[in-house]
Amino acid sequence: MPTPIATAVPITHTGILGLGVYRPRRVVPNAEIVEAIDSSDEWIKTRSGIAARHWADDTETIVGMSAAAARDALTAAGIAAEQIDAVILATSSQMVLGPSAGAVVATELGMHDTAAYDISAGCAGFCYALADAANLVRAGQARHVLVIGVERLSDLLDTDDRTCAFIFADGAGAVVVGPAEQEGIGPVAWGSDGSRTSAIKQDKDFAVYFAEVAEKGADAVRPYIRMNGTEVFRWAVTFLEKACRAALANAGVSADALDAFVPHQANSRITDALVRTLDLPDSVAIARDIAETGNTSAASIPMAMEQLLRTGAAQPGDTALLLGFGAGLAYAGQVVHLPPIA
Repeated sequence: MPTPIATAVPITHTGILGLGVYRPRRVVPNAEIVEAIDSSDEWIKTRSGIAARHWADDTETIVGMSAAAARDALTAAGIAAEQIDAVILATSSQMVLGPSAGAVVATELGMHDTAAYDISAGCAGFCYALADAANLVRAGQARHVLVIGVERLSDLLDTDDRTCAFIFADGAGAVVVGPAEQEGIGPVAWGSDGSRTSAIKQDKDFAVYFAEVAEKGADAVRPYIRMNGTEVFRWAVTFLEKACRAALANAGVSADALDAFVPHQANSRITDALVRTLDLPDSVAIARDIAETGNTSAASIPMAMEQLLRTGAAQPGDTALLLGFGAGLAYAGQVVHLPPIA
């Protein structure tokens, strides 16, 4: 008979205890990029809802932006760094494979011997990481987990590409997940469709690029992020209603009971279509951080939550539906109670 193995002590309920964000110092209005892509401020606003975005400078690194957002999240939660048992960092723009950015951030924050890892799920990355964190806490594997979504997508932008140059941006958001008196993070509804990778992808892998460098030298063209905006839009407005309704059903919450809706800040027209399809009441606050922040992929949802809370459009404790979606094509959504901010 096998030797019995003890199990961790489970936690009944989890919640988001605190939220912090970092927005890069440089603000880039549409006027700065329209000439290179033969466009106009009006066209960009009409197509995406974006008026400006933040691009990081050389000093605003993945690790630095993550640590700044994390410090504010810890302050908002009233949790010390040494109380964090695990760090989960979601990003698609870390330009090295190792060490994990999460491990470096943990050390930067003064943590010692703390579990840390990165995940890559595109614009759904934060919601994937949030689900992982909640499950770690519920299972008793960790009491407090730091979740970070961070991007420097400007590193992957072809600034002459009319389909992408105006969309993607940089920033970081972080939350602390831990035990709660009542459930504050609903069961995740998630999935992916790898047959549609062409919709959003890096246009060549680095092995191909290095071969081109060896052959062409300085004439080799580096990898960039590319997107078929029409394909993504069609998928989003036809499929994501199902994802939203699954997340609501998992949490046992109806759409008319929501206080806020925080979709990934991909495109204002996608947000408008989802609001109409879900028939959300006028009382529901809708995150529209995209106008001044752009599409920050894995950082998008925590940054949009912060914008709602900072402006007073939503309050800590409000019930919100989160929905991340993008490259993969992947999606993840859950109903949460909004946290305090620093």
